[in-house]
Amino acid sequence: MIKALAIDDEPLALNVIEAFCAQLDYVDLQKTFTKPNEALKHLNKYPVDLLFLDIHMPSLTGIDFYKNIEQNTLVIFCTAHGQYAVEGFNLNALDYLLKPFTFERFKQATDKARDYFASSNNQKTQHIFVRADYSLQKIMLDDIMCIEALDDYLKIYINNQKTIVARMTMKAMLEKLPSTEFMRVHRSFIVPIKKVESLRNKMLQLGDKKIPVGNSYEEDVLKHFNP
Repeated sequence: MIKALAIDDEPLALNVIEAFCAQLDYVDLQKTFTKPNEALKHLNKYPVDLLFLDIHMPSLTGIDFYKNIEQNTLVIFCTAHGQYAVEGFNLNALDYLLKPFTFERFKQATDKARDYFASSNNQKTQHIFVRADYSLQKIMLDDIMCIEALDDYLKIYINNQKTIVARMTMKAMLEKLPSTEFMRVHRSFIVPIKKVESLRNKMLQLGDKKIPVGNSYEEDVLKHFNP
């Protein structure tokens, strides 16, 4: 069960969240608060996994609230003010619900939390989550064709799907990927090992893609593919 709190200065908004959570068998909404300062005191004593957090509150904004807690707590922002979306996602929000939202949209957001915790607890990783287009994107490892670095962004090429562009470093991506299945072969490329079909003249063939092998990675690549 995902332990959760909801903070909103509007009691009716909290009633909606309570009603929606009651329909889910994987979210335990432990308490609701209309006063963020009281919620902060409670959270310091009784940590939870997930917050449903309004942004536009008179005494303390949801943005400031989230900055004042341990950042390993996931947050889903719920607000009627769409102009705060970018700032919310810059704080690594799991999702952003614009009021009034339907149960289906609410479940879509909470499903992300469920999948996130399932992924964290699963020793055999089958997918990763990457932040792109102002939301967390679930990517199956088997669908990744290759990953290319472009300045401060990564292009993640997905089999038969739209390419995902994410603002993150190669180092951060490598930490997400299982080292037994993915290899950095160039300053700008990570490849899934099992999709490499051939290596010739410092070029890897992966389907219809040719990926160069960087000079500083050549020795490791040769050792792996020519033991």
